[in-house]
Amino acid sequence: MDFHSIPDVFKIKQLIHQKKYLVGGALKDWNGPTSEVFSTISTTPDYAPTLLGSIPLLEKEQAMEALEAASIAYNKGQGLWPTMKVADRISCMEKFVTQMKTKRTEVVKYLMWEIGKNLKDSEKEFDRTVDYIYDTIDDYKQLDRTSAKFHKHSGVYAHIRRGPLGVVLCLGPYNYPLNETFALLIPALIMGNTTIFKPAKLGVLLLTPLMEAFQNSFPKGVVNILFGRGRTLASPIMETGKIDVLALIGHSNSANALQNTHPKKNRLRIVLGLEAKNPAIVLPDADLDLAVKECITGTLSFNGQRCTALKILYIHESIFEAFRDKFCTEVDALNFGNPWEEGAMLTPLPEPNKPDYIQGLIDDAISKGAKVLNRKGGQRTENYIYPSVIYPVDKSMNVYHEEQFGPVIPIMTFSDIQKPLDDMAESNYGQQVSVFGKDTKTLAPLIDSLVNLVCRVNLNSSCQRGPDVFPFTGRKDSAFSTLSVRDALRSFSIRTFVAAKDNPYNSEILKEMLEEKQSNFISTDYLL
Repeated sequence: MDFHSIPDVFKIKQLIHQKKYLVGGALKDWNGPTSEVFSTISTTPDYAPTLLGSIPLLEKEQAMEALEAASIAYNKGQGLWPTMKVADRISCMEKFVTQMKTKRTEVVKYLMWEIGKNLKDSEKEFDRTVDYIYDTIDDYKQLDRTSAKFHKHSGVYAHIRRGPLGVVLCLGPYNYPLNETFALLIPALIMGNTTIFKPAKLGVLLLTPLMEAFQNSFPKGVVNILFGRGRTLASPIMETGKIDVLALIGHSNSANALQNTHPKKNRLRIVLGLEAKNPAIVLPDADLDLAVKECITGTLSFNGQRCTALKILYIHESIFEAFRDKFCTEVDALNFGNPWEEGAMLTPLPEPNKPDYIQGLIDDAISKGAKVLNRKGGQRTENYIYPSVIYPVDKSMNVYHEEQFGPVIPIMTFSDIQKPLDDMAESNYGQQVSVFGKDTKTLAPLIDSLVNLVCRVNLNSSCQRGPDVFPFTGRKDSAFSTLSVRDALRSFSIRTFVAAKDNPYNSEILKEMLEEKQSNFISTDYLL
């Protein structure tokens, strides 16, 4: 490919050298070290990564500056933002999302270039994030309506609402650098917390078009955005003990390391979306066409770089050959191309070392008796390795244990359903499972077991996060707390209330507060 063959709307015509970071309501200039940002997509006949721009490599001093700004803005719960009327916080969020929508074209373009996500999925990620913000606003309004009343029990009135937790450190993932990051940031903000946000290692320049919107939509210090290395920025912040909530979507190793640096773990609230090894179980009576279609989607959407991806397939031995032949044929028929190209499901891998890592999993499995079943499996380019269907897989192989997060598909067969159930029970992970079958007498008891091993059982469909109104969580090493539009508001808040004995003295005080609208907390206003 060369530069001239790229549609004009998707060309990188000007590099983004991000020289600013957001702290205390100011977009501050950075004149220190920077890190160049490359795309693995090449624009020259001879392969070469494409330079997209650069970001600041901020240091501990700037991290402490951001922490101080967020702490001052929260002011131990007495700041402007945590004590603000719900309607006013919602107004700030609506101002932000209105400005965000004007940046759709730029953000989508950088989603494609930075992480290799195809055009359709990049547009979907942006639009889904906008919808998530509006849904969060609507759900917060409903939560506030429900709270806009007094409860009376045993002669005591109580006015119960949800209050913020404090300063939140938000760390998002590279595979959904907009959607999943905002799934942490937006509910944390709207509930009255102040935030420090550091983008992931990939998918950073796409935030540049949104920096001014963050700056002018929220009071100073409420949103602070840092660029650089996690060890340099996040670890020192955590070591102070001034972070009240760690919100992270990534790997459990990172989550554990950061938690261990906090001096008061009993005071640290955690909201984590972590790794998974979601299996598919294909029963003998499964609709084969449907199972193959959903397993293709589950294993290879965004090249399998999703925590919700299907990462191992259990196929009943009675239908294995039929499934294998159809599945391998369809995998080999998938189109590889650049993200903006029509019909490109397989796109360049954003991590330069990922093809070698996947090759290592394949080589390890082959050395222990597995074979690559599909014709194109393992074919290499400079920025891609074609999906490999690996069989037979056993527990001695790395691909059985590791979350591959890329285009390799391990398959195991079973004759007794207890085999996949036992494997899932032994696994360190417990996010989701996909089950394909029809016989209700088989499915019903199977589901009864599976719901205690994972948090979502997908019947005749691939694993996924959405719709965002449904709970998103996991067992064991896969998650902590629950993310969804409704649950996230609760994860980033705590129930708090005002209580008063039912007597004329207190009744008069409460009545005057309500009539004069003197308190932002004690309010029975109904938000439309």
